Amino acid sequence: MTTTSASQRRDQAKQAYDAFIAACPTRQLMESLNDKWVGLIFCALGEGDMRHSELGRRIAGVSSKMLTQTLRTLERDGLVTRTVTPTVPVRVDYALSPLGRDLLPRMVAIKDWAETHIEQVDAARRAYDRR
Repeated sequence: MTTTSASQRRDQAKQAYDAFIAACPTRQLMESLNDKWVGLIFCALGEGDMRHSELGRRIAGVSSKMLTQTLRTLERDGLVTRTVTPTVPVRVDYALSPLGRDLLPRMVAIKDWAETHIEQVDAARRAYDRR
């Protein structure tokens, strides 16, 4: 039986993509997906392709800067595609990529769950805060 060092175990876990290991790259992805705007952008794009301004109108409270940053992160992760149409003015459309469409049902389920159970969550929060 061979022994492995902690460093070797971390490297092996990273290769196996164990999100419980701090060095695992899936942690970065999970951090990105847990952003509050990501779920809303996903659900909006699940309704169809949209321009930046359409997304901004659909998602109340998101700033143009935050929307742009989030869309860039999602594009970098391969979850959203950005299509530029050379017109005057230039038209830019955002859509879920095949990878993003695979994730969409899970994001919609979380949004739906939150909308369904918010009253229970609010009651639990009030009870907790009273203690």
